[in-house]
Amino acid sequence: MMNRKTKKRLGKVAKYGILALILAFLLFPLYWVIITSLKTNAESYLYPPTFFPHSPTFQAYVDLFTKNNDFFIYFKNNFIVATISSAIVCFIAVFAGYALSRIKIKWNKWVIATLMFSQMFPVVSRLISLYSLMGTVGLLNTYTGLILAITAAQIPFAITLMASFFDSVPVSLEEAAFVDGAGRVRTLFQVVVPLIVPGLLAVGIYSFLMTWDDYLHASTLIQNDALRTLSIGVNLRYLGEMSYDWSLVNSISVVGTLPIVFIFFFFFPLLFLFSSRQPVG
Repeated sequence: MMNRKTKKRLGKVAKYGILALILAFLLFPLYWVIITSLKTNAESYLYPPTFFPHSPTFQAYVDLFTKNNDFFIYFKNNFIVATISSAIVCFIAVFAGYALSRIKIKWNKWVIATLMFSQMFPVVSRLISLYSLMGTVGLLNTYTGLILAITAAQIPFAITLMASFFDSVPVSLEEAAFVDGAGRVRTLFQVVVPLIVPGLLAVGIYSFLMTWDDYLHASTLIQNDALRTLSIGVNLRYLGEMSYDWSLVNSISVVGTLPIVFIFFFFFPLLFLFSSRQPVG
């Protein structure tokens, strides 16, 4: 018979073993993309496949940086659209979320319900009307039209998320600032916003990631190849015309995920750092 310590030790081993298996299962696609980018194109077609390159090579990355200038045009477009969209979403969410949290009227519940209800409709259900509207106002094939469409899709969730962060800030802090002579805007940006930096980071990260991965809006509103974003540009140019070169396609995938990796390793630690700070008062 096993004693209690042995059972507890075996339980921990089983728990961490299961977690390791789940982690390996989730990371395997990323591992496969990386090793395929380091294979020759002939090796990437071998069956059974090789789980480690016979002769690792960076030729696909060399070709990407020397022969495929279109990729960097798509990358630049994607970065511009994602950065501007996330900035606009954060700006609007701060004011709208604060108003929704602090200005109490009998319609507040209906406003929140409307914002949440708007998120229930899939993107594809509004693309036809969106395309017609953008064509009418002359915003097809423009950064402005794409940014406005993506921003409008993200604002409802961003507002409700930001309002929940404002609800966590004591109203007494604002009342003390009002007594000291601060106005509403000054109180918002000098007293309240520093306390909800984690929420602001969360909204910004959410908006950037959703825009970076956007496909439906970009494929509908952009037909000019010089303005295409990364997802639609790679799909049309590399998976359509060069789908045989899997090493190049996977190297493109690796480079295209670098901004997301940077966000996870840089901004998420900041998010936890600010979250650990408790407001005084």
